[in-house]
Amino acid sequence: MVNVIAPGLRRLCGQLIVGGFHGTQLPDSYRDALATGERGGAILFRRNIDTLAQTAALCRTITTATGDASMPFVAVDQEGGRVTRLPPPFTVLPAMRTLGDIDDIGLTTQAGKLIANELAALGFNINFAPVMDVDSNPHNPIIGDRAFATDPRAVMRHGVAFLRGLQDGGVLACAKHFPGHGDTHLDSHLQLPTVAHDEARLRQLELPPFRAASGAGVAAMMTAHVVYPALDAEVPATFSHTICSGLLRREIGFEGVLFSDDLEMGAIANHHGVGKAAVAAMTAGCDVLLICKDMSSKTQALQALVDKAQHDGAFRARCKQAHARVLRVRSLTKNRATTNWQPRVGGRVSQQLLADIERARARPTPPKSGPRSGGTHKPTP
Repeated sequence: MVNVIAPGLRRLCGQLIVGGFHGTQLPDSYRDALATGERGGAILFRRNIDTLAQTAALCRTITTATGDASMPFVAVDQEGGRVTRLPPPFTVLPAMRTLGDIDDIGLTTQAGKLIANELAALGFNINFAPVMDVDSNPHNPIIGDRAFATDPRAVMRHGVAFLRGLQDGGVLACAKHFPGHGDTHLDSHLQLPTVAHDEARLRQLELPPFRAASGAGVAAMMTAHVVYPALDAEVPATFSHTICSGLLRREIGFEGVLFSDDLEMGAIANHHGVGKAAVAAMTAGCDVLLICKDMSSKTQALQALVDKAQHDGAFRARCKQAHARVLRVRSLTKNRATTNWQPRVGGRVSQQLLADIERARARPTPPKSGPRSGGTHKPTP
């Protein structure tokens, strides 16, 4: 029986893994995994990008590897500011804090739509943006100006404007990092942070932007590798059924795809093997697992999912639920890179937007007060 269902399970579980790779060409092994349905897509980093022409060709290779099957995720982190993967003539936005400080919702929406138009021209169909974290801790080493503001109301307004611009432009948006990475003093790429505030504070400051994103129809969200003892004292959000399935799904009502953050980040990898992490994240309620570096890690994660699904009917049902969400959300976008991307990247519209941002930036603005934690911040013990 196992031999009969394993191939189908491998395809089912494989669609729940999106990975990265090294180099500016798609490795043969990754192409084969896409062709057999054992990967749900790919994410590109700066290490994969040389020129825009090369990037468009790489995106075409990724999408055509699946043949006539469902469109894979072709993902990138193109936030603006210091998290910018694509070089000029692609439009390079300033950090999102700049847009939050300018506080022109129309301008933020235009920025999201322009970036989506350019990403779609190259063949991307999902942008892991916007950051919906509130920059409430001045000692946070990883969020800072990636966040729109120190005030949750401003993050809500500008985050929703940006994600609507992205999705109006034909690219899926992904709000991150649920339920909030703004008040950590550790970098989850390296260590496992804790946000030690009580539940009332989390509901007042961290959660409102994600509620707003869900209400605005954001296609995807991404978890934070952060422990929130007031919500679940045992495990980080990525592994927490209470947070992923209870809070996000049942209470907030989010119906899109939930991505884990990269399972090879130190916050997870320092404590768990990738196979165990994959099963834990899927059990908690994640729909897609990001595994961004090591090729063998993706194989290990896939095998762990298949092994668990073969012998656990409830877990197999959870994987089928995730797969159904993936197919539904991927069906919302049809972007495939073309050889004629140049007219849609850079150019007059881009120059005008950047000029408008610079003019608005130069205008004097009244000082703003935001609810940074300051003395009320509770650092991780």
